[in-house]
Amino acid sequence: MQQKPASVFNIAVIVAALGYFVDIYDLLLFTIVREPSLAGLGVDLTNTKMVLAASTKIINWQMVGLLIGGIVWGIMGDKKGRLSVLFGSILLYSVANFLTGYVKDTDQYAWARFVAGLGLAGELGAGITLVSELLPKNKRGIGTSLVAGIGLFGAVFAYFTFQFTDQDWRLCYKIGGGLGIVLLVLRISVAESGMFKAVKSQEHVQKGNLFMFFTNGERFRKYILAILIGLPTWYVIGILVNLSNRFATEFYGKNNIESGRAIMFAYAAIAIGDILVGLVSQYFKSRKKALYLFYFFSIVSGIYFFSGNIKNDATMYAACAALGFSTGFWAIFVTMGAEQFGTNLRATAATTIPNMVRGALPLINIMFKDVFQDSWKWGFIYSAVVTGIIVMVISLVAAYFTQETFHKDLNYVEK
Repeated sequence: MQQKPASVFNIAVIVAALGYFVDIYDLLLFTIVREPSLAGLGVDLTNTKMVLAASTKIINWQMVGLLIGGIVWGIMGDKKGRLSVLFGSILLYSVANFLTGYVKDTDQYAWARFVAGLGLAGELGAGITLVSELLPKNKRGIGTSLVAGIGLFGAVFAYFTFQFTDQDWRLCYKIGGGLGIVLLVLRISVAESGMFKAVKSQEHVQKGNLFMFFTNGERFRKYILAILIGLPTWYVIGILVNLSNRFATEFYGKNNIESGRAIMFAYAAIAIGDILVGLVSQYFKSRKKALYLFYFFSIVSGIYFFSGNIKNDATMYAACAALGFSTGFWAIFVTMGAEQFGTNLRATAATTIPNMVRGALPLINIMFKDVFQDSWKWGFIYSAVVTGIIVMVISLVAAYFTQETFHKDLNYVEK
């Protein structure tokens, strides 16, 4: 009897979406609670250098954890299974969140976020891989967009949780840990990918070998291009939105912009964009056309951001939302990364690629701050504009050379 095609609303999609929801909640929580949490640990908020040093250290340790975890969980996803990663990663970052709620100083804070980063790295890639392999190819884009779109509302939930708990940052971290434990229970009912189970029994097939991306010219090319097409997302979030209060000062002087609130608006819009991008991809029958459309939105919103029309807090928050919506192609970007490679490397690709993009933020920051501002003595605004142009050009060129994957059959292995 012929098996009924999986629905985009099946249990795997729902649980993967909820998993990414908790992932984003935890990933963005430090940015939202940064100043109150540092103050609670004795950091003098009037000392700009001390605040910058402490916050940079903590976020950098979290990003290093994401980079290392992305590699480890990706390899495990292809060797042990997609579900093993989903269970292991969420258990690790749930424990890390509970521990973060009890830290006594910034060193402990950094270590706790490092462990959390290790765990958080596995969530999205494993979920996207599992959903991509369980759904038929004509529904993959919609399914993965639902996962990312619903998941990204986790940032909004984190912001309002912080407000509703009277800005109790320790309780917010404990709530994140509790949400993870609830997800572990839900995941029990999710089935493993049939494609993975078929490949697992083939002992001659190499599974989760990271070096295979670098030993074959065509595979290496696809891997690098898959990373580069996602760069605009973290330029927008890491520089424009994260530093929105600083940009507001440059644009119109005194302001009351809260970076946490700006991120909330941006991520709410990103979530909407990520749901729509799947429908756009379905309409065009093309991942690349949907990606190009959202690149266009990114360029337009970037031009507006630097146009001189932002003259008060309301327009700054609106600009952050517009920028967020324009980078709502995270789902398509990660899906394209998963679809580029065979079943024996798919989890490794889908898990490492988004974390490589996250890990590119420090490099973008070096270009923006250390090179253009500190070394070349360019102004704050001009440095941001030139950095954005460079990032966008790189991504456009990478997208042009990236293969279309909309109609691609995923039931094959890399040799």
